[in-house]
Amino acid sequence: MSQTRHQTVKAGTGTPWPELPVSAVLPEVARALEQAPHRAVLVAPPGAGKTTLAPLHLLASLPEGRILLAEPRRVATRAAASRMAQLLGEAPGQTVGWRMRLDTRVSASTRIEVVTEGVLTRLLLADPELSGVSAVLFDEFHERSLDADLGLALALEAAGALRPDLRILVMSATLDGARVAGLLGDAPVIRSEGRAFPVEIRHRAPEPGARVEDEVARTILDELAAGSGSILAFLPGAFEIERTAEKLRSRLPGDTTLCPLYAALPPAAQDEAIRPAPAGRRKVVLATTIAETSITIDGVTTVVDSGLKRQPRFEPATGLQRLETVRVSLASAEQRAGRAGRTAPGTAIRLWRAEQSGALQPFDRPEILSADLSGLTLDAVSWGARSPADLPFLDPPPAAALAEAAALLRDLGALDETGRLTAMGEAMRLLPLAPRLARMVAGAAVGEARNLASRLAVLLSEPGLGGPSPDLAERLRRWRAEDGARARDAAALARRIAASVPEGDLGHRESDADPARLLALAYPDRIAIPRGAPGQFILSNGRGARIDERDALARVPALVVADLGESENAQARVGTIRAAAVLDREALDAILRARAVEEDAVVFDPASRSVRGRRRRRLGRAILSEQPIALPPGEDAGLALMDGARSLGLRSLPFDNETERFLRRMRFAASAEPDWPALDDDALLAGLGSWLLPYVPGVTALGAITPGQLRTALQSLVPPGTRLDALAPSHFTAPTGHAHPIRYEKDGPVLAIRVQELFGLTVHPAIAGGRLPLTLELLSPASRPIQITKDLPAFWAGSWRDVRADLRGRYPRHPWPEDPAAALPTARAKPRG
Repeated sequence: MSQTRHQTVKAGTGTPWPELPVSAVLPEVARALEQAPHRAVLVAPPGAGKTTLAPLHLLASLPEGRILLAEPRRVATRAAASRMAQLLGEAPGQTVGWRMRLDTRVSASTRIEVVTEGVLTRLLLADPELSGVSAVLFDEFHERSLDADLGLALALEAAGALRPDLRILVMSATLDGARVAGLLGDAPVIRSEGRAFPVEIRHRAPEPGARVEDEVARTILDELAAGSGSILAFLPGAFEIERTAEKLRSRLPGDTTLCPLYAALPPAAQDEAIRPAPAGRRKVVLATTIAETSITIDGVTTVVDSGLKRQPRFEPATGLQRLETVRVSLASAEQRAGRAGRTAPGTAIRLWRAEQSGALQPFDRPEILSADLSGLTLDAVSWGARSPADLPFLDPPPAAALAEAAALLRDLGALDETGRLTAMGEAMRLLPLAPRLARMVAGAAVGEARNLASRLAVLLSEPGLGGPSPDLAERLRRWRAEDGARARDAAALARRIAASVPEGDLGHRESDADPARLLALAYPDRIAIPRGAPGQFILSNGRGARIDERDALARVPALVVADLGESENAQARVGTIRAAAVLDREALDAILRARAVEEDAVVFDPASRSVRGRRRRRLGRAILSEQPIALPPGEDAGLALMDGARSLGLRSLPFDNETERFLRRMRFAASAEPDWPALDDDALLAGLGSWLLPYVPGVTALGAITPGQLRTALQSLVPPGTRLDALAPSHFTAPTGHAHPIRYEKDGPVLAIRVQELFGLTVHPAIAGGRLPLTLELLSPASRPIQITKDLPAFWAGSWRDVRADLRGRYPRHPWPEDPAAALPTARAKPRG
C-alpha cells in the first residue's frame, strides 16, 4: 500500500488528523453502530490507527453523549487521550480526557473519556444505565483481561435491559472476531487490511542455556551497531528489564538513551519512555507487555521480542495467585512485531526458531480462566446475578475458581450462606479495591485505624509504591517520606477511600492502628507462624512460606503475609514472602484466642502406615501444637486410614498375585461393558470410603488389611446381576480338561499353553461369549514359546508345518501329527517303547 500520509478534517472544527489504514472502514463502523442492536467488531492490524481515529470519527457522527474508550493499561490510557487531544489541537481534559485510578483529567466539555478497564466496570456498577454515554469502545480486547471481560458482560446486560441505544464496539488487531461477534449477537465484523508500514520478521535462536536478559542485551547491541532508529525490546517482567539494563548501560553508544517501561514505574518515567527521542539521539526501551498495544513509541524501527511474558495463575487448592512466565501467543507476537511498523518500515527480531512459532497458542489465555475470581464474584452479585456464571462471558469462568471465590467472600463476611450480599459486602463493593483490601478498610474503625488501612490498601494496589522492601511498615515509612507526584496522588486516593467507607452496622471494627492487625482482616488465611530455621513459616492456610534468613522479618513472633510469590524450588510448594507486616506477641495471642481451635483428631502416620490419635491446637490448617491420645471411637479412624491409603497410592494396599489378577479381570470386563464403574487407580482411590471401608471394620493400619478382604471389597464393585466369570474367566479349560490361567494384559487376554493340549481344536479359543479371541502363547513341551497367534486354524494350516519340522527332532517322545486339527489333544509324552 502507499505510505503517503494524507490529511482529513473533522467536520465543523477545521482540526486535521492523519489518514491511516483504518480510516477507510470507519464510515462502515459508524453505520453499523447506528443500526440496531448498535454493536460491531473492528479488527485492524497494529499501526492502523483504530485507537485514536475510531473515537474521533464516532465523535463527528454522534451529536451528543460521551464516548468511553476502555484501555488495558494506564500508560495506554494517557497516551491515547494525549494523542487525540493533540490531533484536535487541545490539551487533555477538554474534548478528550482520561479517567484512571490515581489520575482524572476531564471537564464539563469532555466528550471522549479514555478510561482503564477497571474504571469502566466501576462506572457500570455505579450507574448501569451509563447516563450520558452514547458509546463504549473496548480497545485491544484480545488481551482478555478480567476487567475487560466483565466490562463487556455488564455493558451487554445494560444494553439489553436498560439502554438498547447504547453503542458497543470491540476492537483489536488480533482478535477472534467471529467468537466476539457471536457474543454480541452476531454483530458485523469489520476488517481493516494492511499496516501503516511493512515489518520484516527475523528469527534468532538463543544460545543453549543463555538467560533471556543476556540474549536480549546481545541482540540490542548488535542492532544498534548495524542500523539506525530506536529499539523496543519485550521482556517478561521488571526483574529481567533491570538485569538487561545493567548489562547495557556501560555499553550503549553515546547517542542512545535507555528507558525501562513497566507498571511499577511512576507515570513520568513511563511517559519519558514513550516520548520521541530528541533530534540526533536514539532510544532503547525495555518493556513488558505494557508496550504491546495501544501506544506508539515514535522512532522505533526495531523490535526485539523475547517471546515471554508474565501472567497470573490462581490455585484454588491454596487460594493463592502467582505469576508465572509463559510463552506469548501468536497474537501477542504479531502485536509486538507491529510496534516496529507504526511510523516507518521496521524489523522484528524474535528470539526463537522460526519453526517454534507453529507451537504458539493462537490467542492469549483469557485471564478469567486462571485468575482469582473473588472480585468478579462480588461485582456480579452486586450487579444482581447469582454468580458470574450467569453473565454473558466469552469463556465461562471455571467452577472450582468460582467456588473458591465464594468461600473467600463468605470468610470475609461479604456474602451470607445463601450467596447474598451482607452489609459488609455492600460496603466492600463500594470501595475501589480488591475484596480482601476492601474488607480491611471497611473493617477498620473510624480514625487512625481507618486512615492506616486505606494507606495499606493503596500501597498494596500500586506496584513499586514505597520501594521493594517486604516489610510493609518500612514501605509505609518510605512512602510518607516521598514527595513526588505519584506519592501525593496515592496519599490523596487513600484519603478519598477512607472518607468513602459507608457507616452503619458492619459488626466489630478493628480500632488498633497496627498494620498487621489490620492486614489480618484481609488475610486471615495468611497468618505466618515460625517453624524450624529462621525465615521458615507455616501459613494458617497450611502452605509453607519463607523469607531470606538475613532479613529482619526472619526472626519475628509472626507475620501477616499480603503477597506471596513462588519459590525458586516450585516443587517444594513453599512460597517466597514478598510483602508482610510483623504481628507482635500480644497481637498474635489475641488472634489465637479468637481463632485457634483445640480438637481431638485422628491422623494418618505415613511412617507406621497407621492411624493415630492426636490432641491438636491449630490456626486454620497450621498445626500449632499436638500430643498423642488414644484413638477416639467412631468412624474417623477408618476414614483417616482411607485418606492415608489415598495419599500413598493404590499399591499401598495388599495386592498379592491373586488379587492383582482379579483386578485385571475386573478392569478388562469394565472396558468391554458400558455399565461398569470406572476402575482405574484414580477412581478406586477416590471411592475407597465406599467400596473398601465397609469390608475392613475396626482396622487402623494398612498392614492389617488382608488380600482376601481386599478381593472381597473389589468384588462388591461388580454390577449386580453380572457374572464376572462369564465376561472375564480366570482360566481356560483345554481340550485335555486341564485349566490354564488367563493373563489380562493391557492389549487383551493372553493364554500360555503347550501346543499339544490344543490338538483337535478347529475354532480359536475366545471369551466374553466368543466375542474376544485370546492371544495364544503356544509353548513347546519344555514350556518355551514357539508361536504367538490370534488365529489357531490359520496356524494349523500354515506355520505348523515349519514348527513341526523344527521340534519333532528335539522332542521325539511327543506327538507331532501332520494334521493337528484332527489329532487327539494330550498333555503327556508318548509311552516309552
